Amino acid sequence: MARFIINGGKTLSGEVTIDGAKNSALKLMAASILGEGKTKISNVPIIEDVKTMVDMLRMLGAEVGVDQEAKVLYIDPSKVDNPEAPYELVRKMRASILVAGPLLARFGQVRVAIPGGCNIGSRQIDLHLKGFESLGAEYWVEHGYVNCRIHEGRLKGTVIDLAFPSRGATENLMMAAVLAEGQTVINNAALEPEIGDLAGFLNSMGADISGINTPSLTIKGVRSLRGTEYSVIPDSIEAGTYIIAAGLCGSDVLINNVRQKNLETFFHKIKEIGINIETAGPDRVRVSRSHKRYRAANISTLPFPGFPTDLQPIITVLLSIADGVSVVTENVFENRFMYVDELNRMGAGIKIDGHHAVITGVDRLSGAPVRAFDLRAGAAVVLAGLIAEGTTEVSDIFHIQRGYSDFEKKLGRLGAGIIRSD
Repeated sequence: MARFIINGGKTLSGEVTIDGAKNSALKLMAASILGEGKTKISNVPIIEDVKTMVDMLRMLGAEVGVDQEAKVLYIDPSKVDNPEAPYELVRKMRASILVAGPLLARFGQVRVAIPGGCNIGSRQIDLHLKGFESLGAEYWVEHGYVNCRIHEGRLKGTVIDLAFPSRGATENLMMAAVLAEGQTVINNAALEPEIGDLAGFLNSMGADISGINTPSLTIKGVRSLRGTEYSVIPDSIEAGTYIIAAGLCGSDVLINNVRQKNLETFFHKIKEIGINIETAGPDRVRVSRSHKRYRAANISTLPFPGFPTDLQPIITVLLSIADGVSVVTENVFENRFMYVDELNRMGAGIKIDGHHAVITGVDRLSGAPVRAFDLRAGAAVVLAGLIAEGTTEVSDIFHIQRGYSDFEKKLGRLGAGIIRSD
């Protein structure tokens, strides 16, 4: 089975460019189903989750061309004729549930397997289904599948008050509502940058969405949408990962394609901890390791604009070698601390108390065999391996490849001692 072998202690330097956002690209791909013409999406990260979504679109009947070198997708949804997303694909990636909204709007019915993805919590889809019901669809669950159906006509615009600012529910309901009859208002909508990117994409197809980047989205339904050309925003989580890597063991690392406005809370925290970071131009930052020991800090994850849960495992590695005791509180996913035992095997001093991780900083980490339990946990143990004494072997790296394009190659070009072994 493929794994990463990391010889720790190397100094990182050079330049790295951040790819398009995984969590945006997947949603734009799903939304392309709604168009009546061909769509071109650029700045797409060619990662395993994107490949899974390509397979999903093809299974639904779309024609999809992939220019891997240019990072461009060409999608023609004109032959989509299958409103069912099967288990063998949905189990690989939770974002597959986001074809439900477009398929329901286009066909008046949809059948989607209950999703899988990273094992970091239950992440129920109740808010999606209740929203579809508010728009006029009925739903039922049987044999591991969610079924939705409109009895007649189109979905009907309404006011939807989300109990929680769920990113997935906001996206699914927005995609369903663009072809609904009348006006839909989604209150307590998620504020993540990827929501704004999806709204911009839909508007470029002819949708009428206002209130973008606010908690209240207004969608005026239209009869049809067209194909479009669109570029995916940069990936904030990948940017944060390389910023932490550079802070751990970098002498001078230039990181391109970083939207600082999408990472304001994260930037505030890493500056508090002591990472040397400065703006080096539009969407560029320069990062290096501090010569002083990093400071402990307290962090609580929250929906955007709070500290992102996807960067919680990454920054925990930094705090594991900081001076003092840090407390990290996870408020989004209940199983997000599964990686902690792996860091402790490398010499970290982390104790779990409910949804809190109490981190007593240590002087150094030691290489050890570890597992990637999920996507971001996998990135975290790789970063731990970069600063550990000796050799670290990371198994189950398929999780990492779901979300990071050429992770080991990018780190290798910066000087990390990392190779992939099959």
